[in-house]
Amino acid sequence: MTTQPTDPSSTPGLEATPGPAHLVLTLSCPDRPGIVRAVAGLLADHGGNITESQQFGDPLSGLFFMRVQVETPVGRAALVPAIETLAAEFGMTWDLDVVGRRMRTLVMVSTAAHCLHDLLFRRESEGLPIDIVGVVSNHTDLEGLADFYGIGFHHVPVTKATKEQAEAELLRLVAELDVELVVLARYMQILSDDLCSQLAGRAINIHHSFLPSFKGARPYAQAHERGVKIIGATAHYVTADLDEGPIIEQDVERVDHTRTVNDLVALGQDVERRALARAVRWHAEHRVLLDGHRTIVFR
Repeated sequence: MTTQPTDPSSTPGLEATPGPAHLVLTLSCPDRPGIVRAVAGLLADHGGNITESQQFGDPLSGLFFMRVQVETPVGRAALVPAIETLAAEFGMTWDLDVVGRRMRTLVMVSTAAHCLHDLLFRRESEGLPIDIVGVVSNHTDLEGLADFYGIGFHHVPVTKATKEQAEAELLRLVAELDVELVVLARYMQILSDDLCSQLAGRAINIHHSFLPSFKGARPYAQAHERGVKIIGATAHYVTADLDEGPIIEQDVERVDHTRTVNDLVALGQDVERRALARAVRWHAEHRVLLDGHRTIVFR
């Protein structure tokens, strides 16, 4: 979570209108007495009615985290200067957005369709609050799926020799499309440390997770050979440490000796869909706050 820019209209899709609004404020700062009172008082002073409030003080990091939804008659623009003043007093990082605003999202895929299809379907059927503004792939297999949903498809092939140029093209698309969130929906390429740094806190990945862990080719076949009893998936923020970023959501499915490799693949894909969809929703609803290598998730 980053400090809110002083220009309240600088975030894509946000307008500096003076009328009533339903807003979501998220913040973190060093824990100390009086934070909740100060935030509630500020909102009350502006005629705000709090509709949802969650907070957590982490004794390990010494940080305080808060998420508040508020209906206010004065609108977002009027609150920004007041929050800036409060943030300076408490050393806060914060964000203020409109409840339900669709976050501009770029989805990256390779050849597996299940996660992309699920996100596109949930966007329409369940009100997943994202606006998928483009699909990027190092293959062309899923171009037809993107076309079906009317989403722009960008083929960006990646080889060892062209990796730097491919990542530069990705960043160009992120800037050109005003992308706020990048989702790696089974994108089978490792991002460079520099790209991970530039997308820090706004890129989510999904990967299978087993006990024990199986890496490399055909992980479900490896799991079947070892007779695993639980398969699962982990959705996490992307960092330079491969598949070790702050975890947002995990899900599992119990299996037994009667399951075939194909059964494990099908069950695994379903688990991946569920975990990724929840992680994307919570991020887009501003329910996930970073706490070092951990996350605070206000469900």
